[in-house]
Amino acid sequence: MDRAELSITLHRTGDEAVLRLAGEIDMLTAAQLSTVVNEVLADPPPRIVLDLGGVTFCDSQGLGTLVVLSRKASHAQSLLMLTHVGDFLIRVLDITGLRSALMIRNDQPTG
Repeated sequence: MDRAELSITLHRTGDEAVLRLAGEIDMLTAAQLSTVVNEVLADPPPRIVLDLGGVTFCDSQGLGTLVVLSRKASHAQSLLMLTHVGDFLIRVLDITGLRSALMIRNDQPTG
């Protein structure tokens, strides 16, 4: 069985830190995501954006981690926002009732 992998690329601007995620957020990779977000929160920007466009899988550990990180960001006077959230993950967030616990900004393509 292949080990799950998560690639995280961090780009900081004045007002936000954008983390582009690719791969799987699960019990094997959630700690890696937490570590990177916690490092960003050491000097918190107004916004932390998690770009989930490359995420192919997210299990219950990953969902829990997203909620915990959102709360940590809030305590640090920062806003954790999810973008490019895939349909599969939106459905899971709706089913679990966690969608309301997370800030999601899925920009719609313009015509």
